[in-house]
Amino acid sequence: MGIFVKIYLLVLTLLSIFCIHRFYLFILYRKLKNTKIKPLKKFKKLPFVTVQLPVYNEMYVVKRLIDSACKLNYPKDRFEIQILDDSTDETTEIIAKLTEKYKSLGFNIYHIRRNSRKGFKAGALQYGLNLAKGEFIAIFDADFIIPENFLIETIHYFTDEKVGMVQTCWDFINRDYSILTKVQSLILTAHFKIEHFVRNRSGRFFNFNGTAGIWRKEAIISSGGWQDDTLTEDLDLSYRAQLNGWKFIFLENVKSSSELPVNMNAFKKQQYRWTKGSVQSFIKLFPEILKKDLPFKVKLEAFFHLGGNFSYLFVLILSIIMYPAIVERINQGWYQLLFSDFPIFLVSFISIFLFYSTVCENFLIIPVLMAVCIGMSINNSFAVISAIIGQKSEFERTPKFNIKSKKDKWFLKKYTERLFFLPFVEILMGLYYVFVIKFAIIRETFFSIPFILIFFTGFFYCGFLSFFHNLLVRAK
Repeated sequence: MGIFVKIYLLVLTLLSIFCIHRFYLFILYRKLKNTKIKPLKKFKKLPFVTVQLPVYNEMYVVKRLIDSACKLNYPKDRFEIQILDDSTDETTEIIAKLTEKYKSLGFNIYHIRRNSRKGFKAGALQYGLNLAKGEFIAIFDADFIIPENFLIETIHYFTDEKVGMVQTCWDFINRDYSILTKVQSLILTAHFKIEHFVRNRSGRFFNFNGTAGIWRKEAIISSGGWQDDTLTEDLDLSYRAQLNGWKFIFLENVKSSSELPVNMNAFKKQQYRWTKGSVQSFIKLFPEILKKDLPFKVKLEAFFHLGGNFSYLFVLILSIIMYPAIVERINQGWYQLLFSDFPIFLVSFISIFLFYSTVCENFLIIPVLMAVCIGMSINNSFAVISAIIGQKSEFERTPKFNIKSKKDKWFLKKYTERLFFLPFVEILMGLYYVFVIKFAIIRETFFSIPFILIFFTGFFYCGFLSFFHNLLVRAK
């Protein structure tokens, strides 16, 4: 057995473990899906809440965010709104006018600016925390629309003094805009409705998602506050708080609407940040998790949760060595491949299919999702490697354009993203898979072609869509 075959089979096996973990979550979900959770009791007097709105150059969506915050079904004298504005463009002027308007209507609303963007979002949240009057801190990103009953539906869970954070589910106003937004919607919906739900209801750790959640202020402070040494300050603080003994709650029936990225290049930058941040958090926190006196199931799930993005590196390695591994086995019959590679691919495919089918209306989107995830492996592998070698990078927020329907044109607006080098690499990888498919046909291993086509489609889709979006931005 040649070196490429050995690496190929090892990586394929490691990937299948991550896929089988998805199947395990699916089984747990089926077991726990009817589990309900309720507050211990209700507050006799509603506590004071600080609503934090971190904003950086969001001129297209900041108004709807602030408007929704001022429509909260909560007594005006029992909450304040902090607009944590680090903007460098017209966004600041929009915020100033809205702040003045709502102050005149009796709202406790504050336009807060810093001297620098030190610490980026984490820095802004910590700065606002030091000024916050609330015992509880609700946080919403600029692209969200806050549901009117958000505070009423979440606050009473804090009557349990052990509860440190309550996270709500995300919904999406533009899920049907394109194939890209449909795929994102499916990924995130499964993340909340299966991963978050199962982890929470089964006594494992899960995380605050940076928005659409509410914290007990004491939980943030006692766990070390917001720190900016990872790109996922939300994931980092979540694990530190739970290691510190705080209890988290996920409410699947409380939904906060948001906007998905419609530009492939913006989506890639978002995924890069999330991937790198999760690996940074793994490196920072997993050694402490192992040392803690925690149930094995908590430690094991923390490994898959924090370390799950290492799978992108495995996908890329597998994608590169698939062809030389096939060539090394040129004398191996198709029936031998049928009993070695095919079962692993099939188990992985079925595991992923079952996981996403739980929250999917159209099953045909699942192979597309798999293709996009494979196509994203180059982008996200760079993020994994960057985190491993300790390379520093800025927090790049994902711009939103108030896109609701297909008639809305995002590329005519500011903040559009462009990537130059990466799309060509992805297209080259797609061309590489033309030879893999050709070789599979010559060797008559026809059963492998559907799986190979997923790789081919994924790399071409991600590469060409990035290239096309670059052209749209350049032509505006």
